[in-house]
Amino acid sequence: MRVDLNGRTAVVTGGASGIGRAVVEALAGSGAHVAILDRDGAGAQRVAESLGEGVVAIEVDLTDRQDVAHLADAVEQALGPVSIVVNAAGWDLVEPFLDNSRDLWDHLLALNFMAPVDVSRVFLERMVQRDAPGRIVNIASDAGRVGSSGEVVYAGAKGGLIAFSKALARETARYGITVNAVCPGPTDTPLFRSLPDRMQAALIRAIPLRRLAQPDEVAAAVLFFASDSASFITGQVLSVSGGLTMAG
Repeated sequence: MRVDLNGRTAVVTGGASGIGRAVVEALAGSGAHVAILDRDGAGAQRVAESLGEGVVAIEVDLTDRQDVAHLADAVEQALGPVSIVVNAAGWDLVEPFLDNSRDLWDHLLALNFMAPVDVSRVFLERMVQRDAPGRIVNIASDAGRVGSSGEVVYAGAKGGLIAFSKALARETARYGITVNAVCPGPTDTPLFRSLPDRMQAALIRAIPLRRLAQPDEVAAAVLFFASDSASFITGQVLSVSGGLTMAG
């Protein structure tokens, strides 16, 4: 599918690596101007430089609401009005729930749930003011659809992000702004490779296609939701998991 995003500006959180980076590359490759929002400013800058003109890096702590509040001005001064928002930043620590600290819970919820809420609000306000169509795509997780041992609070945060996406889609439909969620299964990212080898192997064996997703395969789903081909699709959840989860 050939996607033409020329003339559009996108923001991608967590775009310095992993799935976020693949999303940046897919959007830029389709002609969009892209702002990479990431706590890893140096990594984001390397990605921006590799893609050339029309891609900028902005270092930001997405769990700091004061930082997030100024994002719309910073991005629009650099690239113009934003019509595509992709919340791809996320993080997890796999361990039993009873071993979790309260600080871990707070961080998981702040980054995986409240950061997408805050970022969406900041850019959505501008979209509505301009009375122009827009796209919001949230990267959730199949852990939020079916649960996952060792990821209890993370799964809760991602489940909340799925519900947030659906509810926000109902409110923004009147403005021609769609909101959808992509739920990756196990994906070949630095976060996955940080797991113990035995756990990695067990997860791969459980996938019917018998392999991990590649980040660009997840990015393809995001690109679809950002495109004109998905103009009549909103409030939907798409699993990219190689068949690992087949629940409706």
